Amino acid sequence: MNIETFREYCLSKPATTEGTPFGPDDIVFKVEGKVFAIAALMEVPPCVNLKCDHDLALELRDRYEQVTPGYHMNKKHWNTVVLDGVIPQAEIRKMIDQSYDLVVQSLPKAKREKLL
Repeated sequence: MNIETFREYCLSKPATTEGTPFGPDDIVFKVEGKVFAIAALMEVPPCVNLKCDHDLALELRDRYEQVTPGYHMNKKHWNTVVLDGVIPQAEIRKMIDQSYDLVVQSLPKAKREKLL
């Protein structure tokens, strides 16, 4: 998956916004003001940070050398994923879906219901 496909998929999620609060080198994707993905644009190959269930995070790190503990993030709940074409697109989409869903689940009930 390339960075543009990653961006398009993130933006296809309901109520997703993008911004560059850390500067022009990183795109931050949020749902209802909460971060679910960060894409480092200047990395070659590109890297992204995605929120992840702790047990699944460990499993993905064991399965793919392109998945490591989240850079500059809580290493228990975030993974850094290198988009070098090794991990199948369907797997990366699942990672994005889970990150988005974890953030939505943490929202107040009224905001969650608005997204469903």
